[in-house]
Amino acid sequence: MSSTDADGPVVRTPAQAHALVPDLLALTDDVVAVRADLTAAARDEPAAPIADQKALEARLSELLDGIVGLGVQLKGWAPLLVDIPVSTGDRQVLFCWLEGDRDISWYHEVHHGFAGRRPLSDLD
Repeated sequence: MSSTDADGPVVRTPAQAHALVPDLLALTDDVVAVRADLTAAARDEPAAPIADQKALEARLSELLDGIVGLGVQLKGWAPLLVDIPVSTGDRQVLFCWLEGDRDISWYHEVHHGFAGRRPLSDLD
């Protein structure tokens, strides 16, 4: 069972966090593709029409909103960085997913941030 505070994120069990991976990957794979298309549209010579660029920006925004809609914390979008609040029973940590990961393999303490990332095997 997941929970949230009045204005906080969803807190999941480790199993629930891992169950998010297929949806997270589907969205983030699309973000990577749209982000690359948007970069090309803006920087190629000649640049793509502004309407095309705006359409790509809108699609990128929708995808990023979809990621947030999973109840996770979007920490960055280039590269994509997502934290998932998880309760391990006796404490809360953040499972940490970075663009290129195909599964959740890292976590960090709530106040440590990305620099404090450790392998999930250290959590046991």
